[in-house]
Amino acid sequence: MKKAIILSAGQGSRLGHLTDDRPKCLIEFNGRTLLDRQLDALAANGVEEAVVVTGFRDDQIEAALKRRGDAGPRVRTIYNPFYKVADNLGSLFVAKHEIVGDTLVWNGDTLVSEALMARVVGNQGQEGICVTIDRKDGYDEDDMKVVVDEAGQLHAIGKRLDMDRVNAESIGLLAFRASGAQTFRDAIERAIRTSEGTTIWYLRVIHQIAQEGPVWTLDINGEEWGEVDFPEDVESAEALTARWDEARKSKAA
Repeated sequence: MKKAIILSAGQGSRLGHLTDDRPKCLIEFNGRTLLDRQLDALAANGVEEAVVVTGFRDDQIEAALKRRGDAGPRVRTIYNPFYKVADNLGSLFVAKHEIVGDTLVWNGDTLVSEALMARVVGNQGQEGICVTIDRKDGYDEDDMKVVVDEAGQLHAIGKRLDMDRVNAESIGLLAFRASGAQTFRDAIERAIRTSEGTTIWYLRVIHQIAQEGPVWTLDINGEEWGEVDFPEDVESAEALTARWDEARKSKAA
């Protein structure tokens, strides 16, 4: 797994004043932006190339990437001109030519530990499409809910699933291997051409693929991650990243 696509086009309006004039991927947590932390997690696990899909205040993202200098991975950007009117399927549509071979697709508002990323990158046992999932006691309306069987095959994914069936959630990190990338590219092309194409979340496309063939999951229950969607998520992310930073310092010492 040498390449990742990070979806960072949105403003993150649900974060209120924090994103009035900057994209959510540039919010800082203990001195490092969300995007920096994502790129560092990739570099620490041997992912050599990252493609960042930009939109809102793309100039700020370009400047932030320039400040990284030679720090890995190698980064390129693709501007999504439809970020104001299309959901995140639009970002993957403009970047679909990058979904080739073994590729990660990662939501730009999700923080994961380096250990969690190591499990995703090192999960060579499942070819095709693999959705990273977690478990918890209950799920709310904003969770990207999942129905998965005992063998790890995904049967449904979405925010409006029957709660009696839901037994996991997507963390917003997917791996495509072998034929999985081509399957996803073809499905993106079909979906964007429908009458509701600009309103579709890309995970709805994954749901549709799962109705026709196997989509697998990687259960990372016990690993640490966090999503930054609402103001209250920022405090949790600060505590999470502070713990990671302290653990890294202790290990280095």
